[in-house]
Amino acid sequence: MIGRDSLQTTVDIKLDGVTLKQVSDFVYLGGVISSDACCDRDITRKIGLATGVVRKLEKVWSVSDISKETKVHVYHALVQSILLYNAETWTLKKDNKRALRVFEMSVLQRIQEITRRALQGTMTSKRN
Repeated sequence: MIGRDSLQTTVDIKLDGVTLKQVSDFVYLGGVISSDACCDRDITRKIGLATGVVRKLEKVWSVSDISKETKVHVYHALVQSILLYNAETWTLKKDNKRALRVFEMSVLQRIQEITRRALQGTMTSKRN
């Protein structure tokens, strides 16, 4: 049963006389369906899938012959489409928004060739 009740209900479903195992979550049409109706596992899974695509595109990010604008278009077409597939069903919490923002910023920093050291320098100068 899908719901937010703290008491989990078990349901016996039989197919040809065999009782099917009840699970707390499963992947259906690319999204994680969980018994608590929470989207945390789905978002974590999508970030993992998108990270895999980013790694496979490492050669694209490092080539200087491709403009940064084109690289951003590649990010939107190939990475963001996987990351945000079925996102309209998510009910985002602050932690979810932060995780998505951290992922996006890390990829865009990679594309723009902004190092963490450079970011730390700008953060320090903004504080002063």
